[in-house]
Amino acid sequence: MKEYKILSKITDYKDLKNLSKEEILTLADEIRDYIIDVTSKSGGHIGPSLGVVELTLALLLAFDPEKDRLVWDIGHQAYAYKILTGRKESFKTLRQYKGISGFLKRKESPYDHFGAGHSSTSISAALGMRVGKDILEKEGYTVAIIGDGAMTAGQAFEGLNHAGWLDPDKFIVILNDNQMSISPNVGALYTYFNKIITNQVFQKPRQKLKEILKAVFGESGAKMARKIEEYVKGLFAPGIIFEELGFNYIGTIDGHNLFDLEKTLENVKKMKGPILVHVITQKGKGYKPAEDNPTPFHGISPFDKITGVPLKKAESKPSWSKAFGEALIELAEKDEKIVAITPAMKEGSGLTEFAQKFPDRFFDVGIAEQHAATFAAGLSVEGIKPVASFYSTFLQRAYDQVIHDIAIQELPVVLAIDRAGLVGEDGPTHHGVFDISFLRAIPNIVISAPKDWQELRNLLYTAINSGKVFAIRYPRGTVWGEKEEGFEEIPIGSWEILKEGREIAILAVGKYVKKALETREYLKKYGFNPTIVNARFIKPFDELLLKELLKNHKYIVTMEDGALNGGFGSAIGEYILDNNYINNLIRFGIPDKFIEHGKIELLEKDLGLLPEQMAETIKNKISLNNYKIVG
Repeated sequence: MKEYKILSKITDYKDLKNLSKEEILTLADEIRDYIIDVTSKSGGHIGPSLGVVELTLALLLAFDPEKDRLVWDIGHQAYAYKILTGRKESFKTLRQYKGISGFLKRKESPYDHFGAGHSSTSISAALGMRVGKDILEKEGYTVAIIGDGAMTAGQAFEGLNHAGWLDPDKFIVILNDNQMSISPNVGALYTYFNKIITNQVFQKPRQKLKEILKAVFGESGAKMARKIEEYVKGLFAPGIIFEELGFNYIGTIDGHNLFDLEKTLENVKKMKGPILVHVITQKGKGYKPAEDNPTPFHGISPFDKITGVPLKKAESKPSWSKAFGEALIELAEKDEKIVAITPAMKEGSGLTEFAQKFPDRFFDVGIAEQHAATFAAGLSVEGIKPVASFYSTFLQRAYDQVIHDIAIQELPVVLAIDRAGLVGEDGPTHHGVFDISFLRAIPNIVISAPKDWQELRNLLYTAINSGKVFAIRYPRGTVWGEKEEGFEEIPIGSWEILKEGREIAILAVGKYVKKALETREYLKKYGFNPTIVNARFIKPFDELLLKELLKNHKYIVTMEDGALNGGFGSAIGEYILDNNYINNLIRFGIPDKFIEHGKIELLEKDLGLLPEQMAETIKNKISLNNYKIVG
């Protein structure tokens, strides 16, 4: 590790008590530099963590995480916290295979009091801990640190509502307001908070009053003006919403004035009832590229530390997300009923250009996946054609709405499921491996997965015009195949045979179609010549073709980038069993465990999902049956 004057002397947060104020301020700068240095090599959520360095130090000066519970919402705010809770050296392995997680993880450290990869869970979790401590008469405070847009989600207010009703002591919520989530915050709540800083009712007379008092009374007059401002603001500021929910509202506090923060927290500890402290921070603080461009620096791949420019090589083809966004624009240009919806993932979902081109037909609803799904259902009732884009991992949060509000009512909504399958360095909270399993159980839904660029376009065209609840799942990374002009409707439920063979039929889903073709080349070296099928529809599937394949092939192999439990392979197994077929079934997919973080290729190797590994497994399983294919 690069030599740091103060950080090099620090083992963990307990050493902070031995530092002078000047040394602590130096430490804050060094922590920022260390975060920038590490994330420039490994990538990560740099912007959120740079914004809370002073807040982290103040928390660890005011509280002791051995007895107090510090619950960080969306763990990507917690890099400084990781560094100061015994992971200074291991921080260099951030998000790397076998290294430490980019999020909070209870198995990683006793100081990670609650795992967090999705947003808006901190208040509910901290309240549960508070009540648990009270029941068992344990010492300590519970503190929820919520921010980066997480207060826009309904669960946060469910937690606030319950806490206000219970009225617990030693329960503190810190609202880290950086005016950003991933994209800039949207919605009434964001506007509400922002009034504190920008409301002209206060700004114009505020400045005039300061000038008059300073002219009459000098510097003491300026101080008096600040006191008056704080008093008046306290009477009218948006903190009233929290007061009405039963909280004592303290704010706003400069989140980068470390010692004012610490003093505030020490004072708050003496107060009764639930407290909400409203802290204003700057995302990307201390690193100009991140300050100037907070959205890309929310989560970024390795980058040049000096310029802030990502080191990732430019791809000759777009990402699946971008390909989806471009196709949606083409279709929306011809059909004014098409609208796009995203829960705070405009850039990541490839919808930035759509939003610019069709601002009245684009809806970023904030971190509110449940609302996004039901909002889409409401649009559909009026004859609109909603396309709701979710990351697979976040669609989990809208499961009831997909069932109750969309599928039961058979409302034609397109679910564009981005980041399906393994996603790499973000790990188990973000791998999109469960969507096939949880959607397949729902009646009245079509589930599809394109094998390549043009099939994504065609499936989107088919979905929008199908009049059905229609899910399209596609992976992270660069699109495969070529783009053609225009669109073509695909018969719902149809598969296609890509390579004719014998005895072995490989049914592959989505990105695994390419892997199946590569696996075929390895199998040919062993004397096998499998049939390769693009199983682009997971539900309903091509029953007529499947019957033919079962009739003419002894071995059926399924390949999918999702959970084996309840997945596509399970569907084929159920069909074989229910219809009294005796074919041998070999399934490849994600086993019954949570997959850790690391590069996708390394994770797939661990799981035996590389083409050469799958070919070897198929060969070995056939050999175990003493079955020889005569060519």
